[in-house]
Amino acid sequence: MNLLGGLSVDEFLRDYWQKKPLVIRQALPGFECPVSPDELAGLACEEAVESRIILENEDGKPWQLYNGPFAPDRFQSLPGQDWTLLVQGLDHWVPEIADLLEPFRFIPNWRLDDIMASYAPKGGSVGPHYDQYDVFLIQGLGQREWTFGGQCDHTSPRVEGTPLRILSHWEGEETVVLEPGDMLYLPPGVGHHGVARNDCITLSVGFRAPTVDDILTGFTDHLCSQTDASQHLTDPDLQRQDNPGAIQPAVIDQLDQLIRERIGDRRQLAFWFGQYTTAPKSLDIVVPAEEPLDTATVLATLKQGSSLRWNEGSRFAFHTLNDETALFVDGERYLLKGDAQSLAPLLCQGARIDSEALIRLLADEALADLVTVLYNQGSLYFE
Repeated sequence: MNLLGGLSVDEFLRDYWQKKPLVIRQALPGFECPVSPDELAGLACEEAVESRIILENEDGKPWQLYNGPFAPDRFQSLPGQDWTLLVQGLDHWVPEIADLLEPFRFIPNWRLDDIMASYAPKGGSVGPHYDQYDVFLIQGLGQREWTFGGQCDHTSPRVEGTPLRILSHWEGEETVVLEPGDMLYLPPGVGHHGVARNDCITLSVGFRAPTVDDILTGFTDHLCSQTDASQHLTDPDLQRQDNPGAIQPAVIDQLDQLIRERIGDRRQLAFWFGQYTTAPKSLDIVVPAEEPLDTATVLATLKQGSSLRWNEGSRFAFHTLNDETALFVDGERYLLKGDAQSLAPLLCQGARIDSEALIRLLADEALADLVTVLYNQGSLYFE
């Protein structure tokens, strides 16, 4: 597979990742899109699927947005061109789409957002804009013309009268037409505008990083959920002061020490971050197995030749802390010690688990029970 156009992973990360765009011709040679426009429309009618329709112009109003789920007859009322259907999290619902993520495993699992599908007839577009995340745009069907270039931010002028963040005064630096199997990488903040030349589907593989606000509020909320967070400040050595309105330096010192002790706890930081970055995007994605299995049945099924894979919407990650490894699966944390730590990297390596290696590790009864829990909660399934 020529995913990076002949570049090594190290070269791509050094020269392009979060630095500049890259057009990769035939990154996926002979690629055939796993979903059709009709199938995308069907998914957009489902309650659990996040979807949107964008019309470039509706009764003189620019770039109008409608959120799904949609009634099936909604698609009959759309114009012949100049509109776009977006289906978010397509990898959560279509195994063949989820498989497209495997070549991207050189990027950490915690950075993955999802794969979004964009279907548009001729002229369809979501307007010139920029994103705050890294994205690989894979052309799946038809042709789309992309103009891109120039760094944008919150000060860039936007079109008024639309809920979308459309750039009003922007000129790209380069224009290309992507054919099926071609791919365009765009770092955060780079302006871009894609227009369908004919009926086309583009698959957007997005990689996000949390904002500083996400990190600060998320971690402090996590700390506040700890059992000792309800304790009050104490001052048994309180001294009389001349003015009761003065906040003494000793009080600020006490607060400073308390905050530093709490936020300086790297173990708790790792626990929060692992759970935060693997939490499912919605409650509909990871659901318990219809027929729960006991540990003996899981082992027997593996030994009979079946293999386990991730639920398409599941997230797996791990972090090693001294003599233990924290395994994070769908927002839950499992602590492993000793030889059991080998299970975490095996489960997190890719969507399909190496059955032979897994069977060897599951000789440990506790690990076999853990994998059974992951199966029964819906994070793993047999294929």
